[in-house]
Amino acid sequence: MKRHLPNAVTCLNLLCGCLALKYVFAGELEIGAWFVAAAAVADFADGLLARVLRVSSAIGKDLDSLADMVSFGVVPGAILVELAGRSFGHRFGGYAGPELGYWYWPIFLHAGFIVTIFSALRLAKFNNDTRQTTSFIGLPTPACTLVVASLPLILAHDRFGVSELILNPLVLLGLTVLLSGLLVAELPLFALKFKNLRWADNRRRFLFALLAAGLLLALQATAVPLIVLAYVLFSVPKTAAR
Repeated sequence: MKRHLPNAVTCLNLLCGCLALKYVFAGELEIGAWFVAAAAVADFADGLLARVLRVSSAIGKDLDSLADMVSFGVVPGAILVELAGRSFGHRFGGYAGPELGYWYWPIFLHAGFIVTIFSALRLAKFNNDTRQTTSFIGLPTPACTLVVASLPLILAHDRFGVSELILNPLVLLGLTVLLSGLLVAELPLFALKFKNLRWADNRRRFLFALLAAGLLLALQATAVPLIVLAYVLFSVPKTAAR
């Protein structure tokens, strides 16, 4: 029985991703973002549960990737596409369509799905890369998705006046390209898995966790992109040392 528990939590991740997708397509981006957060918690919990119970299987690994492809592949692409549509409406005073006459409109509107494509590449590489057993190479798909999912929450509770920046088609396109590149970059990043609680073995993780907690308390959703940026920067000394 216990060997099925991690897979059940993985299925919860998938369910949350499906529900997030439903609300994103319905235009309820904020609700979709919260389901993304729930999917991320489930994604972390299934691996933790598998380690605690000391159970693993090839099916579990494949199921995890399939669930991640929905929650952290399709969903962020859909959010970016929806935000792109809103960015044109925000900029031009109403929903922008091909009648505007801009040849690049379809490119901007659907460019978010580039993240979906690169997420698939990232997951496929992860499953077949023996170098990623204790660390990551390239930005993990959940981290990428949390950045994207934080945008609707920032827009809904904009404490710092960044809505104009987020709802800029060029900024959204640039973010799409940046995240897509980071997903498949040959960039070693430390894993957030604690094998023990000794400071010497986990100094980088403890410092990052403290910084992340402080940013979240101070900035709420606005902190999420900064936390992911800090995650990449915290990995730089480890990368430089190699």
